[in-house]
Amino acid sequence: MEVIIEQVLSYGLSVILIISILAIYLSQQKRQSKVVSDKILQAKADGLHEPVSLYPVVDINRCIQSGACIEACPEKEILGITNGKASIINASRCIGHGACFRACPVEAISLWIGTEKRGVDLPHVSANFETNVRGIFIAGELGGMGLIRNAITQGREAVEQIVKIINKETKADYDLIVVGAGPAGISGTLAAKKAGLNVLTLEQDTLGGAVYTYPRSKIVMTAPMDLPLYGKVKFRETSKTELLSLWKTVIEKNKIEIVENSKVEAIIPNNGIFSVETINGEKYSCKNVLLSIGRRGTPRKLGVLGENTEKVAYRLLEPEIITDKDIVVVGGGDSAIEAALSLADKNRVTLSYRSDKFSRIKQKNAEKINEAIKLAKIVVKFNSNVVLIEPEIISYTENNSEEIFKIKNDLIYIFAGGELPTEFLKKMGIEMSTKHGEVVLKH
Repeated sequence: MEVIIEQVLSYGLSVILIISILAIYLSQQKRQSKVVSDKILQAKADGLHEPVSLYPVVDINRCIQSGACIEACPEKEILGITNGKASIINASRCIGHGACFRACPVEAISLWIGTEKRGVDLPHVSANFETNVRGIFIAGELGGMGLIRNAITQGREAVEQIVKIINKETKADYDLIVVGAGPAGISGTLAAKKAGLNVLTLEQDTLGGAVYTYPRSKIVMTAPMDLPLYGKVKFRETSKTELLSLWKTVIEKNKIEIVENSKVEAIIPNNGIFSVETINGEKYSCKNVLLSIGRRGTPRKLGVLGENTEKVAYRLLEPEIITDKDIVVVGGGDSAIEAALSLADKNRVTLSYRSDKFSRIKQKNAEKINEAIKLAKIVVKFNSNVVLIEPEIISYTENNSEEIFKIKNDLIYIFAGGELPTEFLKKMGIEMSTKHGEVVLKH
């Protein structure tokens, strides 16, 4: 009898212990879920819940709450756990690394683009990267895949498809012309060279495309990649300087032709080949075209008097050599904030932004700019609009009033986004559509 009582007591204590542990676990989960739910509500209030790029969508029926997606995200504070399932918090700060997609052990995450509220205009591109215009292919940001690692993969894969269909009998100056020397364009160029194609790459600005305009220390890639004619690039946190140096080395070693400052103005089909014309007057013929341009290739201007003067710039290349200047930076996105921060130590910087608060910026940038404001390293003019640019001053308005304010100024950097190349694409006959929530990658 005593043995039975001891067994009952033992089982009872075990059950109580299990129930206690379960109760503590559920209580912790409830508290964590409440924290994440509050963050989601705050993100919605701050206007950070609408994605602007690729973003993850979680299949709650498959999610097992491993937390791998949260740990894998380089940006942090994008995903959290609510009610036992992964949920997106700050969708606007997601920039589409896709690390969560790759990390999920049960393949419960897919990557989407566009939402019901925020449509994204994209060209029609088939699974092999070809547009509705036979012979014209698209890879990288223009097709909706803007992250460097993903764009590099697409550039290579697009050329692999071109190699399969190229007509060796057709006569043209080049087998392939790549438009844009950003990540997708460089990768495509290297892949074409590796395949033995006669390839020419045209870049409207400088090697690297948008990457070239980033601050020197900016981390531009957070995962290994495979680069044609080079192999595995193993470093994980790669700065702009490191990446550009690598590209230059590979390009020079393989004697690859890239023409900089050569913006393509028109691509005209002509009896099975394409005539490619640049704004400088050059004309080339080719069998196929790979478009690897950005979605915002032409900087958006303010449309004010004095904007065409030398003191105005739309990209910041070497902030470390600019000292003791009165500088105005226009814009409230990541590019504007990163530029202002990089200039603030050696200059007097004013940041002009047309809205009443920063939104859709990375968490790290938000923390840095708020600290800079607190320390009076940067003066921020919210709800302001530049209306006149003169040699030594600029004029601006505030809070939609007609009163004009003036500020001493040596340089002005404008980061107002860019113009979508919609008309350029339509001239070629490439069809466009607006995506209001569509799967880009799924397992």
